[in-house]
Amino acid sequence: MNPTVERQLHLTIGSRFENIELVQMTIDETLRESGASEEHRHWIGLALREAVANAIKHGNRQDPAKQVEVEFGLSGGDMEIRVSDEGPGFDPDAVKDPLAPENKFRADGRGIFYMRKFMDEVRYAFRPSGGTIVILRKRLAPEPAGTQER
Repeated sequence: MNPTVERQLHLTIGSRFENIELVQMTIDETLRESGASEEHRHWIGLALREAVANAIKHGNRQDPAKQVEVEFGLSGGDMEIRVSDEGPGFDPDAVKDPLAPENKFRADGRGIFYMRKFMDEVRYAFRPSGGTIVILRKRLAPEPAGTQER
């Protein structure tokens, strides 16, 4: 990973599941060109697919007239992806734990669980006019020598 590489992308897609592949391939190629490891690209790709699928399905309710925006930034070995929808929003804390025995056969909550497992940080922001923004962060480059916590 070359920590001096800086990249920014902004993609806007219609709320169609077919568009997930386009977003994932574009981000993966950008990460590959930037020197990200295959392992990092794999886990980021899975988290990204979940975030975009959630924006399409739960946020925009698969309304093709509504859009999903994906913003990608890479700077100093830190990567951030923001996935925004135009839906009514939701309470991330109200999503049921998919590992709880009573939720074993429910599909809800698995995407958020995976995003949290694969990324260093997952946060949510909510636009006053409606819409959820999920923010995915991942450190791709090792910390410079002497700056790591003991």
